[in-house]
Parts: sequence; C-alpha cells; structure tokens
Amino acid sequence: MKQHNESSTIGAYLEKDEQKDLLRFLTAGSVDDGKSTLIGRLLFDSKKIYEDQLDALERDSKRMGNAGSHIDYALLLDGLKAEREQGITIDVAYRYFSTNNRKFIIADTPGHEQYTRNMITGGSTANLAIILVDARTGVITQTRRHTFLVALLGIKQVVLAVNKMDLVGFSQEVFNRIVADYRRFVEPLKIASVTCIPLSALEGDNVVAGSERMRWYEGVPLLEHLETVPIDLDRNYTNFRYPVQYVSRPNQHFRGFCGKVASGVVCKGDRVMALPSGKVSKVSRIVTYDGDLEAAFPPLSVTLTLEDEIDVSRGEMLVHPDDVPTVNRNFEAMLVWVDEEPMDTSGSFYIKHTTNTTRARIDSVRYKIDVNTMEHSPASQLALNEIGRVYFTTGKELFFDPYQTNKQTGAFILINPVTNNTSAVGMIIGKIDVKDMHGEAALAVVDLKEMGIDREHYRAIERVQEELRRQGIVIQLIK
Repeated sequence: MKQHNESSTIGAYLEKDEQKDLLRFLTAGSVDDGKSTLIGRLLFDSKKIYEDQLDALERDSKRMGNAGSHIDYALLLDGLKAEREQGITIDVAYRYFSTNNRKFIIADTPGHEQYTRNMITGGSTANLAIILVDARTGVITQTRRHTFLVALLGIKQVVLAVNKMDLVGFSQEVFNRIVADYRRFVEPLKIASVTCIPLSALEGDNVVAGSERMRWYEGVPLLEHLETVPIDLDRNYTNFRYPVQYVSRPNQHFRGFCGKVASGVVCKGDRVMALPSGKVSKVSRIVTYDGDLEAAFPPLSVTLTLEDEIDVSRGEMLVHPDDVPTVNRNFEAMLVWVDEEPMDTSGSFYIKHTTNTTRARIDSVRYKIDVNTMEHSPASQLALNEIGRVYFTTGKELFFDPYQTNKQTGAFILINPVTNNTSAVGMIIGKIDVKDMHGEAALAVVDLKEMGIDREHYRAIERVQEELRRQGIVIQLIK
C-alpha cells in the first residue's frame, strides 16, 4: 500500500512538472555589471546546484574567483577558459532550472559590442530581458545599446536590475535616479512592460528573497517576478498563420498538411485559404499523435486535413480568408549582419522565411544605426555586428507580417549561397512599392521568340521554369 502511494505521489509530481510553462529570458549588461553572478546566485539560492558542482565552485572561487572572500557565482556560467581568465562573458551561456511554479531557460549574453551577434542569438527566442546596471554608474552607453537591441528583437518584458546596491549603501535615492534616467530613455522604444528591481547579486538581496536592507522597495524579489510574469505577450493569437512544412500522404485515403501554428487559432470547420493560390476550403480534421483536436494555437505542431483536394506544398501557407498577410516580393527590414564577410550588395542570398526558402537580393541600404548613440548614417553595406534598414527583393512572393505584430512571420535569415554561412538576421517592417526601389525589381524575363527557340521546345523550357520556381528562382517567359 505504501509503495502504491509513493508511486502515485511521484506520478502526480511528474505530471505537474510537465504542465509547468516555460519562460525564456536573457541577461545583458556591460562588463562587470554582474550578469553571470546574478544567474549563479539564482541557481544557488533556489537550490538548483548539485553537491559536486558546489564543491567545484568553492574550489574555483578560491583559486581564480573575483569575489574576494565570497563564492564567485559567475564561475557557474563562464565556462570558457578565456572567460574565466578575463572575468568576462564571450559566448552565450544557456542554463536550465525550474521552481515549483515554472521552468526557465536563461541565456547569459555577452556585453561587449563586438559580440552583438551573440546577444541577438540569445535573445531571438526570449520572452523577457534582464538589463543589469551597476548602481555606481547608472545608465550608460551599453545599457542603451542593449535596451535598443531588446526592443529591436520585439521582447516586450524588460526588468531593469540595478545591481551592486550594497556598494552605494542600499540608497533609495540612487535607485530612483537610475530608474528615472532609464524610463526617459526607454519611452520612445515602446516596450510593453518595464519593471525595476534594486538588488545585490553577490549578497543575495532581492534575488530570491526580499532584502531587509532595502525595506523601502515595495516590489517583489527577482525570482518571484520571473515566476509570475505573463509569458504570452509576444504571441499573436489573432492572425492565423500556418506555414506548411510537409505534406503527409501515408496512403490514398489520407492527405494532410503538417506544420506548426505560427500564430492565431484554427478550429475544426474553419474556412482557410491557401497562399499563393488563393484556393479556399474548410478544415476537416486537426490531427496530432495523441488524437484529433477541436482547435489549435501556438506553438502546437499539428496536421490539418481539408475537405477539398487543393494543391498545397512546403513553403506555402494556410490563413483565414478574411485575414491575409502581406504577399509581396519587395519589403524593408531591420537587418543585423552576423557574417565575418561584409555585405556584398551585388550578389544574391538565400532567404529562409518560415518554411519558405528562395533567392533574395539586397536592393539598397537605407541607413545604418550606431547602436551606442542611436544615430542614423548613410551606408552602402553592413559589416559584422552592424545594424541597418535595408530594402529587399525576393525571387518569389513571401507571405509576411510586420515583425512587431507577428514575430513568426516577420523574421528571416539570409544565407550565403557560396559559404552556406548565416549572413544576417532580419525583422520585417513592411512592404515597399516598386517605385521606391533603387534597382530593377521586375522578374527575370526570357523572350523565347527573340532567342530563336522553336515552339516544339516550349514545354521542356516550361518544365525548367517550374523547377526553378520550386528552388526559389522565378522567371517570366515570353512566347
């Protein structure tokens, strides 16, 4: 009987653990603001460190730590030898932990400007950002740069963690001055929620438990805020977008379209439109491994079957007929260049957007942004870690929304077709008219008569045209 009760208890615990939601967050700040120390303290105080890890941490703190007589919690995160030697964070460090209420994935991102692309990588999937500032220095250039990048990534929840309050005597006046400075800067960036918390990562004040030395602070400690903050603010449940990833045809009686619901909600019986064909049908089933559903929403991966036999393939999209995304080949976007090789506007790239891959050409760079001063300056290309506003033309039409309203259909990456390196990540602003393009945005045109090609060869050339379209290159034939 006792064994049965223990099994039931374990089963209930595991079931509850599976049902916890997941918060992904990043930490950012300048050198020595204490990002790695803060996360190490979170892990330590929430009892998420194994005994052997703790023993190693205590030994390493004495041998190479930078926290005096204290345990150097930063060593839990800074795993690279160069990071430990220099006392800085170079690469993105991911850590997982959970509490009774929620699961967490932390991205400890580097603060140096030369590692901007690393921060973009760490923040691309984050629901929340913790921006650390040193209470002694307040809001500085790096603080503004990191906040701008967070806003660019569309992260709607920000925590301003004013660290090292122990070094300013836990002064409420110092904290209030820093908060006022930060709120003045952040107002034009239109970040949905900014929460300010005074803390000491080294001493543990307001990290997991409230601080007796800052009773004037009326908010909750950092961990409690992370456990209770809403995490679905960056998900779009309004506009249904279903990029088709795969067509499932296990037998002649079943034909389903597999993919992940990027945004919105779809219900059994809903009318849906296939893009780019414009054909309309109704959802007959929403199929999953565990059985059929009545409705699906982000981030569920499902298979949709339709009442009518319409042609839909990978890279195409199902939407509601009365709520269609922008369908265009020309658009503008904010672009973060992440390749060691500078941008070459004379060449072409592969663009990966949702499940769609096609060719893309950079029409022009409108301007680049100094991430330290926010100033715009003319530019003809972008180099590593630079950010700019860029005009694009793609080989075939894409189905997109502005990134600020729909992250899933507003984000893309550029791939160098020669090296296969990721050259840039982009956030779509919106479509642009052909008249605003600098280059010729028309399709490549082949005049068969002018080239002296006989009509008997037209069908073979049309098959070549169809194959090129499948690979993302669109040409127009004149017969």
